[in-house]
Amino acid sequence: MGDGRTPRWRFGWLWAAYGISTFGTRFAFDAFALIAVLVLDAPPAQVSLLAAVGPAVGAVLAVPLGPWVEFRRKRPVMIATDLVRCAVLFSVPVAYALDALTVGQLLAVSVTVAAADITFHAAVGAYVKEIVPKEDLLRANGRFESTNWTATMLGPPLGGAAIGWFGPMTTVVADAVSYLLSAGALGAVGGQDRRPVRPAAQTRLRAGDLLDGWRYILASPALRPLFLNTVLVNGLIMASSPLLIVLMVGPLGFAPWQYGLAFAVPCLGGLIGARLSRRLVARFGSQRVLRVAGTLRACWPLGLVFVGPGTAGLALVMVIEFGLITSVGVFNPVLATRRLERTPADRVVRTLSAWSATSKAAIAALTALWGLLAAFTGPRAAIGGAGLLLLVTPLLLPRHDHDAPRRDEPAPAPLPADGA
Repeated sequence: MGDGRTPRWRFGWLWAAYGISTFGTRFAFDAFALIAVLVLDAPPAQVSLLAAVGPAVGAVLAVPLGPWVEFRRKRPVMIATDLVRCAVLFSVPVAYALDALTVGQLLAVSVTVAAADITFHAAVGAYVKEIVPKEDLLRANGRFESTNWTATMLGPPLGGAAIGWFGPMTTVVADAVSYLLSAGALGAVGGQDRRPVRPAAQTRLRAGDLLDGWRYILASPALRPLFLNTVLVNGLIMASSPLLIVLMVGPLGFAPWQYGLAFAVPCLGGLIGARLSRRLVARFGSQRVLRVAGTLRACWPLGLVFVGPGTAGLALVMVIEFGLITSVGVFNPVLATRRLERTPADRVVRTLSAWSATSKAAIAALTALWGLLAAFTGPRAAIGGAGLLLLVTPLLLPRHDHDAPRRDEPAPAPLPADGA
């Protein structure tokens, strides 16, 4: 490393950039939907379109970026995606000030941000594999997971309060500034970024490269079952989320702040799970942890069928969500580490982009499908149907660790232990 900066220094700035932008995103949670309702007086159909179609289209647009990013230095790509997100988000308050804001603009911004998000996180995964030694990948992914749950716990309540105090554009401006600060932190990472070498036989991007991520995932005995499992589990969990809002705030009579509390407090389980993941892997091995945590995260949601009104109902939701989020907090860092270990350095971006795009598309499709199901059966029955299907998903988890970790590049110096 030409400037003498250690892996700890470089990862620290990367982690700071990730944390700043993640908190900004969670701080602005549902900001566009709130702006559409409060500022533009948009009907429910347009709000739903904004929430579902924007991320889904962004996921599709991110797919061709994967092969392009694969053979470029990752840090400039991450800085560029930060600056793009900052610029398009700032266009929203500018249009609002000029009385020119429309739902169409919000949709376009949502699509752009979604595509940039997928590209950013895929580049982060490849960059982590580059600067963090193999034995420290789980620690690094645990830190990212802890950051996600901390931001999820604190961001939405603070963002909601900020909107109440300062107006609906506050969180969008804060989110835009967070990307600018993230770009600055990435600029401070330093070091000489490795530029991947494109194979001699492949001098330019081919149409078939767009499918390389899926081809690699589906051909891998280690990744294919994890891919199918996580896409289905995440889709079913997220499809039930709006139905639970309808059930709790509607027939059960909970106030919106009670609903928010029911999901903010259990996020502590994500912190606990992320910090436990490395210790559990050291004791039981990653394969057993993946199977046990992956099975447990599928068992909790069915309990939401039995949620009733009052304090007991609120407590039940919090217990179920705490168990679910703790299981997810253990599972996700181990999954992320397994995925990086089993993916060659010249395929990481395409693999992560394909994985993320598929997950977002599945969430959008299943959310729409479960909304239709709830229209015929009611939200409680639809939640129960998702819970029953989730009980089957552990069958997709791999029973054995098929592939040995790949050794396709020299490892950098290890990160110091910090108890994470």
